[in-house]
Amino acid sequence: MTSHSTGKLAEDAAAEYLKKNGYKVLDQNWRTRWCEIDIAAEKSKTIYFVEVKYRVSNRQGSGLDYITKKKLEQMKFAAEFWVSENNWRGDYTLAAVEVSGPEFVIVNFLTELQ
Repeated sequence: MTSHSTGKLAEDAAAEYLKKNGYKVLDQNWRTRWCEIDIAAEKSKTIYFVEVKYRVSNRQGSGLDYITKKKLEQMKFAAEFWVSENNWRGDYTLAAVEVSGPEFVIVNFLTELQ
């Protein structure tokens, strides 16, 4: 399995998790020339820009450990780009879903990254 197909399966698992928990997925794998967003989902009039991190196991640390300051800056830029492109006037926040193992289990969901 390629890393691209593995990433797609992890994003699909995260999207299903969000839907089951009352989120409406607006975009998945949204890309521009300058940035990308794994998932944009809405709940309670707030948009959640979700970074999906997949790890086969936690031997090398949690997937969330790989959300660095630089990654947060990229996520913020992408969120602001999406907000502008879609004329969103409401609240929005950065979030992350950690997916793990061959069964693509949701391990963690953080709704307020900073």
